[in-house]
Amino acid sequence: MNRYPVWKYALLVVALLVGIVYTLPNFFGEAPAVQVSSGKATLKVDASFVPSVEQILVKAGLKPDFVEFDGNSVKARFADLDSQRKAQDALIAALNPDPNDAGYIVALNLLSRSPRWLTALHALPMYLGLDLRGGVHFLMQVDMKAALTKKADSLAGDIRTLLRDKDIRHAGINRDGDDVSIRFRDAAARTAARTLLLDQLPDLQWKEEAEGSDFMLTGSLKPDAAKRVQSAAITQNITTLHNRVNELGVAEPVIQQQGADRVVVELPGVQDTAKAKDIIGRTATLEMRMVDDSAEARAAETGSGPVPFGDERYVERRGTPIVVKRQVILTGESLTDAQPGFDENHQPAVHLTVDAKGTRIMRDISRDNVGKRMAILLFEKGKGEVVTAPVIRSELGSRFQISGSMTTTEANDTALLLRAGSLAAPMEIIEERTIGPSLGAENIAKGFHSVMYGFAAIAVFMCAYYLLFGMISTLALAFNLLLLVAVLSMLQATLTLPGIAAVALALGMAIDANVLINERVREELRGGASPQAAINTGYERAFATILDSNVTTLIAGLALLAFGSGPVRGFAIVHCLGIMTSMFSAVMFSRGLVNLWYGRQKRLKSVSIGQVWKPGASAPAKA
Repeated sequence: MNRYPVWKYALLVVALLVGIVYTLPNFFGEAPAVQVSSGKATLKVDASFVPSVEQILVKAGLKPDFVEFDGNSVKARFADLDSQRKAQDALIAALNPDPNDAGYIVALNLLSRSPRWLTALHALPMYLGLDLRGGVHFLMQVDMKAALTKKADSLAGDIRTLLRDKDIRHAGINRDGDDVSIRFRDAAARTAARTLLLDQLPDLQWKEEAEGSDFMLTGSLKPDAAKRVQSAAITQNITTLHNRVNELGVAEPVIQQQGADRVVVELPGVQDTAKAKDIIGRTATLEMRMVDDSAEARAAETGSGPVPFGDERYVERRGTPIVVKRQVILTGESLTDAQPGFDENHQPAVHLTVDAKGTRIMRDISRDNVGKRMAILLFEKGKGEVVTAPVIRSELGSRFQISGSMTTTEANDTALLLRAGSLAAPMEIIEERTIGPSLGAENIAKGFHSVMYGFAAIAVFMCAYYLLFGMISTLALAFNLLLLVAVLSMLQATLTLPGIAAVALALGMAIDANVLINERVREELRGGASPQAAINTGYERAFATILDSNVTTLIAGLALLAFGSGPVRGFAIVHCLGIMTSMFSAVMFSRGLVNLWYGRQKRLKSVSIGQVWKPGASAPAKA
């Protein structure tokens, strides 16, 4: 009746071992580290860069715990803060000899002290939020007016193209704030233009005016369209910030919208505020220019002659100099999409899509320059580099491709660079806050103590009130806590102070299930059932009540997870996971212990579950 099959005990043992292994990394703490990542979009850091970093550290007389490549950066871990600072200075001096043209970002970071064998098992500590690990917090204001102005500039170009294609004459197109004004000499031209623009540009609303002898047509964005432009601007800015923050290698950064025009950026573990500001403040713009193939330009590329008038000299990705014309054909504002793929020869390529204005320009330029090269330049911090310089094979339209001697990886990287581009609207930092590691450690200690004190209080009450069953409930509660931390670590979830509060709440809710079970067993004993029957019936009948209460609480947790953000979302994640682990531990694990202790006693006389009050008895019966 109260016996588990062997496979259930085996399952519990496996769950216990997995819980121990994946919880262990959280007890080793973090060590200071130095991280080297790319400071330019066209410069890539990979695993081959590790020996270079090791050599620099050896020359500086520093011995790191290890140096490893991690995703898109190289990290070196040290035993103390002094070595970390010396390593940062040595790496900056060696990798960035020119401070005004820094190719690499050398930032301070924190890495887990977990043994290598645990890391080999992919047993990693859970991520800690800004309030527990320390780091930097920025609140950024997006200039929404600039986004609307930028859209108006784009629309003015599209209007000019549409009127030219339909041969509708006008006396000038001007942008006045967020509005676009078109001047006509006669009313017929204005009427024709209004009909065309209403059909082609549905986001604009038009108003006819008269100014002297001229006929005016003024277009402004509809309120819904203006909201879409602003929403798209903040979405693109958040995407671009994600791309930039990824270069810092920050574990679980928080980049989210706050209100209508603000973005919160939290970078846990980053202690170098200047480097963080440098990354998120980067501006990247794209330009397309024609390559100068003249003999003078060739001489300038080799250094044997001056750069011709009207040209500029840049460097390609592989370090080859190239001379391009100053005249900008197209900017990244006209680019709507960039995806990696393959050309007709099955070679890696990047497929580009441009807007209406860009289509007209590309068609005209490519028609006149077939067989010549067009360079795509990326500008960051005022310095430009040539991403690629393909040959124009035929007339181009709204969609075209760039290909050449590039690998599949380079095609993916180039597409990412072209898509990321620059910010859709300017942003400025209006609030900046730094939380040190010591404050984070203090928060962890307080949270840890609150959970432990709560656990101890529950354990004392359960053991005193339910005796052996209380001890079993306490062990099940400890197993639940172990599983919860292990699952958070396996999922690499981010733990914050609200998350620790959710852990404490999960303990209280988990013990509630054991209280229901224990009281149900007592109720069966009061009704005259035998101890074995009381245990079996108590667990069976209490399960439905436990399931109902946990499901209703889980629904509330899922609602917080779906509609919450930031700390609320962190609380909800731990809360939902705690409910699921408590169901497993409170029912299956505790019953496994009870069955192991009492299940094989065929003539069981009593169970240690505290006082069992029987109605009509002159004295309480002790079971």
